[in-house]
Amino acid sequence: MTDTATAPKVIKGRTGDWEIVLGLEVHAQVASVSKLFSGAAVGFGAGPNQQVSLVDAAMPGMLPVLNRFCVEQAVKTGLGLKAQINLKSRFDRKNYFYPDLPQGYQISQFDQPIVGEGVVTVERDDGTTFDVRIERLHLEQDAGKSLHDQDPNFTYVDLNRAGTALMEIVSRPDMRSPEEAAAYVKKLRTILVYLGTCDGDMEKGNLRADVNVSVCRPGDYEKYRATGSFSHLGTRCEIKNVNSYRYIQQAIEYEARRQIEILEDGGKIDQETRLFDPNKLETRSMRSKEEAHDYRYFPDPDLLPLVLDPAWVKEIEETLPELPDAKKARLQSQYGLSAYDAGVLIIESDRADYFEAAAKGRDAKLVANWVTNELLSKLSSGGHEIAASPLPSSDIAQLVELIENGTISSKIAKEVFEHMWAGEGRPAEIVEKRGLVQINDTGAIEAAIDKLIAANPDKAEAVKEKPQAIGWFVGQVMKETGGKANPATVNELLRNKLGL
Repeated sequence: MTDTATAPKVIKGRTGDWEIVLGLEVHAQVASVSKLFSGAAVGFGAGPNQQVSLVDAAMPGMLPVLNRFCVEQAVKTGLGLKAQINLKSRFDRKNYFYPDLPQGYQISQFDQPIVGEGVVTVERDDGTTFDVRIERLHLEQDAGKSLHDQDPNFTYVDLNRAGTALMEIVSRPDMRSPEEAAAYVKKLRTILVYLGTCDGDMEKGNLRADVNVSVCRPGDYEKYRATGSFSHLGTRCEIKNVNSYRYIQQAIEYEARRQIEILEDGGKIDQETRLFDPNKLETRSMRSKEEAHDYRYFPDPDLLPLVLDPAWVKEIEETLPELPDAKKARLQSQYGLSAYDAGVLIIESDRADYFEAAAKGRDAKLVANWVTNELLSKLSSGGHEIAASPLPSSDIAQLVELIENGTISSKIAKEVFEHMWAGEGRPAEIVEKRGLVQINDTGAIEAAIDKLIAANPDKAEAVKEKPQAIGWFVGQVMKETGGKANPATVNELLRNKLGL
């Protein structure tokens, strides 16, 4: 079911209902081996200041040199977001002073970004969708990192991150609930990982969100959408650097209620930047929110305007992989999967690839069940993604084949899977070694049924009055045969014997 309108979360206040309005600025670290304007390495875990060039440290006379690959990654991302690629863009200096910003300014893009307007279609948990408009994507360099916990008297500065290429993806205020905001970041992360333009590792800070939160009365948001005037919306506060889906939702919940309490007490909201404390589950003031003029933007005199060749952009477009929405639609149409199963599989491209490899020539729905349930459950409990699975896709394919040809039942297959996970070998080997072949011999099954009916004549008679009670007989026959009897054969023979 499709519903491109967002679904506002209504919060009951003392003076009436309120709604949340959300816009996100997502900072995605570009997947690149070197920085945006220098040849210094990019990587996680290096010692302090071990990945810093003279350019990154802002030594006198050092000039930035634009990394072509980072530009290509930004263009690829813009194409993946169905956004306008601006063939001419410009780098600007965003001036502010902080200990981990050695230049005293950040090289960013202001009014001429490399990527313009786009759109991302996001799915809610109930299967409905909504669109989030992308305002822009621009390239900028990251700052370094101030370390306040190394010494009680000093702050240390690590410049390893300084100069690392970031893509800032700015949305319109199109999200109306904490759940929608988290779903949007999940979808954005999936697209970036598919494209290979960001690894999406939120734990390392390679993908983080600045969440803009405001509240308004019911009906005011519709006035904003109709007129484009932000005057219909409340004053927003920005929560900086939130790096998990759960924290995004918790920060929004707290901040919205904080703003409502202030407004209902007759106060006004100060436009400011806040931080989220995940331990106290609250936001706290960091600084007043700067406007563009506070940063004194001006074109960077050391960098020429960036002019892209349309043919080069076309080449990049032709290399785009199959993206999540297209892959989901194909898995549904080609393999007959449900929207839910297809959605679970496309979260990571490796999952979908694993499934398709296992599904060749097999019952695709059955393969999907084994991948999305048993396999992903085992991997999740160990904190692993499917790329690290100890079971190759061919093992799942063989397990499903054994079910399809009647060698084992679905119940026995679960036992076989546990032995596979324990490293005891391939499915066929385990079945043979442990004697788990399904009993299809009607004579053997019939003998077990006759014995059971003879020992329980009262229950056999009762089944005629209450047919659903046949389940007890099925269970007993399966128990008698060690779970190896073919369930379909058991049911058929029982019905004949009991006169159902």
